[in-house]
Amino acid sequence: MGNTLGTIHQAAIEQLKPCSDSARLDADIILAFALDIPRTRFITQADTPISDSQFDTIQDLISKRQSGLPVSYVIGTQGFWDLELIVNEHTLIPRPETEQLVEFALAIFPKDKQISVIDLGTGTGAIAIAIAKSRPNWHVVACEKSKEALKVARENSEHYQLKNIELIESDWFSAVDSDLSFDLIISNPPYISEQDPHLTQGDVKFEPITALSAGPDGLDDICQIVRSAKEYLNEHGWLIVEHGYDQGEAVKALFAKHGYHTIQQGLDLNGHTRMTYGQR
Repeated sequence: MGNTLGTIHQAAIEQLKPCSDSARLDADIILAFALDIPRTRFITQADTPISDSQFDTIQDLISKRQSGLPVSYVIGTQGFWDLELIVNEHTLIPRPETEQLVEFALAIFPKDKQISVIDLGTGTGAIAIAIAKSRPNWHVVACEKSKEALKVARENSEHYQLKNIELIESDWFSAVDSDLSFDLIISNPPYISEQDPHLTQGDVKFEPITALSAGPDGLDDICQIVRSAKEYLNEHGWLIVEHGYDQGEAVKALFAKHGYHTIQQGLDLNGHTRMTYGQR
């Protein structure tokens, strides 16, 4: 008897157990992608035959995951908000924690108010695209210094056919017109210390270091953003930044030092302070 969906699924789980703490989920995602089927089929149609070419494709993807490559890079996409985004080795993989920045951004302004937004260091475009798609009447600028990452963001934006988003190549505000101003500046910048051992572990070691690390204490880029953002914020405009779980007090102090008011912070699902926001 040849390979079936059920036997291949179970074999994939066993293959991935030594290298993954989420072997079943990884196997589900890889097989669903390779065969272009919903994950419910693994149970309801377990006897479906798998061709030799399908088997070879699955094994190639499994081998990539066994090498340590993140599942998102293996299949080339990652879910975020209500989006399915292209990702590759030039972009950070969007995390669920970052969805909280989008959630807050959508909550602080009336839905029908026309506002201007800039997403600094957009990467895949996750934050900017989620906001632009959710608020078609908002004008969103997304900037990114990496040409390769900006290409991915542009592909993602074009996929959703968004007319209210503008992508520019810029190292933070370096290429942003000084005459422009925004009601909301939002960013998930690099914030990991350059000495942090996590940079050489797990999925993170495959992601671009420039999207992860920012100086000895991880605060170099956040300092620059907090300092510069006031020049581009409209009166009563908001700055929102994501940061590390242990950087809350330091980032709050930075906001206060540079004269922001109504400074607040948000927790992630584990109860850690992961974003700070304040008004000009």
